[in-house]
Amino acid sequence: MFFKDKKVLVTGGTGFVGLHFVEELLRQGAQVRVPVHRRPLILRDERIEAVPADLTREEDCRKVSRGMQYVFHAAGAVSAAGVTAGNPMAAITANLILTAQMLQAAWTEGVERFQVFGSSTGYPSADHPIKEEEMWAGPTYPAYFGYGWMRRYLERISEFVVSKSSMKIALVRPSAVYGRHDNFDPVTSHVIPALIRRAVLKENPYVVWGTGDEVRDFLHITDLVRGCLLMVEKHPTCDPVNIGYGQAVTVKEIIGIILQAAGHENAELKFDTTKPSTIPFRMVDTSKAKRLLGFERRVSLADGLADTVRWFTETQKQNG
Repeated sequence: MFFKDKKVLVTGGTGFVGLHFVEELLRQGAQVRVPVHRRPLILRDERIEAVPADLTREEDCRKVSRGMQYVFHAAGAVSAAGVTAGNPMAAITANLILTAQMLQAAWTEGVERFQVFGSSTGYPSADHPIKEEEMWAGPTYPAYFGYGWMRRYLERISEFVVSKSSMKIALVRPSAVYGRHDNFDPVTSHVIPALIRRAVLKENPYVVWGTGDEVRDFLHITDLVRGCLLMVEKHPTCDPVNIGYGQAVTVKEIIGIILQAAGHENAELKFDTTKPSTIPFRMVDTSKAKRLLGFERRVSLADGLADTVRWFTETQKQNG
């Protein structure tokens, strides 16, 4: 395995995406370091080196990067519709600062490979599966103006680092992800955990933001992690690649799967079109990932959603 015995830093390793990176890297035999700040590390494994660190501090970024060969940068702030409506600069500022400082620290400390997240929010509006080369064909969708341009800028920063250093960067543009350990907070959660939480708690009427006809490309977190590891191994050239499900689905279809999995099929369904639901159609073209990495999704939407519903239901029972 490519990552066996490699020294790998996972920023954000105490959060949703980073936790799954840590689990998979451990399975592949890597030596994993995780910075720990406000959120505790829920994984218990003696192979994890937990390092107290605040990544808003330059010296802490350098401390956690020292001696590392690879970095998976999963630290950042959420950008759910409810959050951006109340504090639109929060996720933009946090992600810019954290990513820029980690890139500088990794460069300074001689890290070999670094994975950066772009975002499908950076793409212009389209009514088709959008390809990587279309990123700069037009402006971002208006609802993503701030966040989408921030992600675009992080790609430019990555290009700058590559042009001035020997560090290799894997640039991943993920579609929306979901799965176990996602953020189910009613204020800051994204669409799928929000829908799951309401279904499991048997909310009735069952209120959904938007019309339900919005088209999305949702990917299970384990597939995203697998795609990112393939990128760092096979394509760390600062050439962006979409990692997505590769199949469009409407929010109404998502709701049907979730309600059935939660045993809440008889709920009174209401759509609130006054609430933000962002872009009406977003699907990414994944042919480049298949061609360069051999990447294809493994977890179906039905299986992934059912598993996430089960996990959240069990967690709710354990927490009383």
